[in-house]
Amino acid sequence: MAKSRRDKQVSLTKVKKNGKELKKNLLAEVRRCVDAYQNLFVFSVDNMRTTKFIKIRQRFKTNSRFIFGKNSVLALALGRTVGSEHAKGLSKVSALLKGTRGLMFTDEDVDTVIKFFSSYEERDYSRGGEIASRTVELSEGPVPQFPFSMEPQLRKLGMPTKLNKGTVTLTKNFSVCQEGVKLSVDQARILKFMGEELSSFKVNLLASWNKESGFRKL
Repeated sequence: MAKSRRDKQVSLTKVKKNGKELKKNLLAEVRRCVDAYQNLFVFSVDNMRTTKFIKIRQRFKTNSRFIFGKNSVLALALGRTVGSEHAKGLSKVSALLKGTRGLMFTDEDVDTVIKFFSSYEERDYSRGGEIASRTVELSEGPVPQFPFSMEPQLRKLGMPTKLNKGTVTLTKNFSVCQEGVKLSVDQARILKFMGEELSSFKVNLLASWNKESGFRKL
């Protein structure tokens, strides 16, 4: 009797090997970058947007390398303790690898990098799960910013709407979101329909490390 597809055994050897290989490659790449570049920055990102981060990569593509990965692997590559540091002072960098973090290796002037990121910020539409940066409320009555064809969709998203002579109308006041409160997917969609960009994509530099001067918290 032929075995069903559910009975088919799948070897995990290849998967495990790939995982180990990826870790090995990441360790090697981080250490290579420590040796190759003069400066290292640890950073966090507010409201990560891949397309916007690509712009940053392009800005520094001639003299820099950005690396994301498991914090534990990045810390292992740099050295978690003074005794295991790949270079002097890197254990202080490892100590900051908590939460969502990234590494920027660069030969760019340190002050130039700091100045760029201190002023770089891009607005964007919020996504579900992000925190509302301000309160948005709509008053009872016509809301002409929405085309009449959208009215059924707005109702499905929880808005108390109806059509009045072809105009989308709120039957009562409606709070789209409250400042400091996590947004639902439906709230994020309503804000996008309104053209409200409440999120801000920003890279925050936490510390720098230089081959000569060592570690500096920013």
